[in-house]
Amino acid sequence: MKRYLYFALTLGFLLLWSSCRKDFEFSPSTGSLEFSKDTVYLDTVFTNIGSSTYNLTVHNRSDSDISIPSVRLALGESSNYRLSVDGIAGKTFENVEILSKDSLYIFVESTIDINNFPNTNGEYLYTDQIEFDSGSNLQKVELVTLVKDAVFIYPGRDGTTKVIETLTLDLGGELVETDLQGRELLPEELTLSDEKPYVIYGFATVPNGETLTIEPGARLHFHDNSGIIVSNGASININGAYSSDQELLENEVILEGDRLEPLYEDIPGQWGAIWLLDGSLNNTINYTTIKNATIGILCDGNPNETNNKLTITNSQVYNSSSFGVLGRNTSIMGENVVMNNAGLSSFAGTLGGKYNFTHSTIANYWNTSSRQFPALLLNNFVLDEENNAALADLTEANFNNCIIYGNDNPEILLDELEDENVVFNFKFTNCLIRFDSRNTNLTGPNYDLDDTNHYEGNIFNQDPNFFKVDKNMLVIGEESAAINLGNPTFAAQIPFDILNVDRTTSPDLGAYQHITFPAEEEQ
Repeated sequence: MKRYLYFALTLGFLLLWSSCRKDFEFSPSTGSLEFSKDTVYLDTVFTNIGSSTYNLTVHNRSDSDISIPSVRLALGESSNYRLSVDGIAGKTFENVEILSKDSLYIFVESTIDINNFPNTNGEYLYTDQIEFDSGSNLQKVELVTLVKDAVFIYPGRDGTTKVIETLTLDLGGELVETDLQGRELLPEELTLSDEKPYVIYGFATVPNGETLTIEPGARLHFHDNSGIIVSNGASININGAYSSDQELLENEVILEGDRLEPLYEDIPGQWGAIWLLDGSLNNTINYTTIKNATIGILCDGNPNETNNKLTITNSQVYNSSSFGVLGRNTSIMGENVVMNNAGLSSFAGTLGGKYNFTHSTIANYWNTSSRQFPALLLNNFVLDEENNAALADLTEANFNNCIIYGNDNPEILLDELEDENVVFNFKFTNCLIRFDSRNTNLTGPNYDLDDTNHYEGNIFNQDPNFFKVDKNMLVIGEESAAINLGNPTFAAQIPFDILNVDRTTSPDLGAYQHITFPAEEEQ
């Protein structure tokens, strides 16, 4: 009996307490809301591509529970912004409640067609406002988005995404059907200029016998699982030029992902690769930045052509989730090349081939996850699914006046599968290399650092004094161990560094002559 009486009294108390609560008696807002920001900048987007989601926090600092009579976009239903208020999507909301000392979360997105607005220079600044309440209690938060016009290359045969094509590729003379979305570029798409940015969906393929020419200042942006494929008998010529403004890079060609928000500026693996198929020829890349790909450049086959399969000069490849530059039984010549930040190797010459790099900086300061391979990898084989090895000659692999460094040790791996019928030729001349034999189990004749057939004039494990490795700024400073150590003969072949500074008098190692770092950066 006492037990039932206890529950009855408890229930009565709860009913009495709840009937006296005033927590749910909301008062109208009085224009005293506080906001996490007075302007929401949605950063830059391409026309008709949805933005990221941005947030705004609305604070009720008062001691009262309040109700906001209306929360709305000033342009109403015609606005190109979209709101989500406490999980409810819309453009106009009524009687939005916020408890005392609590907050309200608003999420903002946009998709904007630049063709609906005046457009004289390929950009349009689109604005709207979120309005809270009205009359004397009206408060506003500005919304701002910069919209860029672009040329879109879609993977559908009709130039859209309505009829998606998948690619059949000539891989070593065998036609292979793939699940890669993409199509061959049309004749009018074989010259890309700096007039507008290009946004590429799927793999844009250069047809047999054609050349894709990319002019100075061009900007190419790739969607997820997209890239460029250069077919058998085709070529790509990326003709960037030196830029006097190293922030604007007005003449540099830049290849990156299609997300323009700062959050995506340095995220690896946003797009696929520049893939030079076996049989493509005379490919050249000059003053180009390739960033945030899965593989920056994948170069296959043709190791014995008179002209190098790929000639890359004055260029940067960084933030690759797999390899920066991956050569597979091919021929690559590089001058003033900078590579950094790859999930595997910044440069890998695999299954033999022919590779010659002079005054290049091959670094790897990857810190997103553990890394299995060094900055530079050379091997002469590939394993099939049954672990059988196919071998090929490493005809030559020469690295002259280079810096090969990173945040691991060692930063070179010479992975030779020995066979009397296969050659494995390599040489490092006047290079700064991170390789400390005391901290590695790599032994054998390939790692005999006193063998002048393979190593000559090098220094090991001394600080290159890079400017900012986390920002891929690998210019060296006044405390660098690489100063004045370049072989003058190689320097004379490439008299200017990647920043157009004369190096012939006192050549430093790597792609850059040393500088004095800005004072504010030293503090």
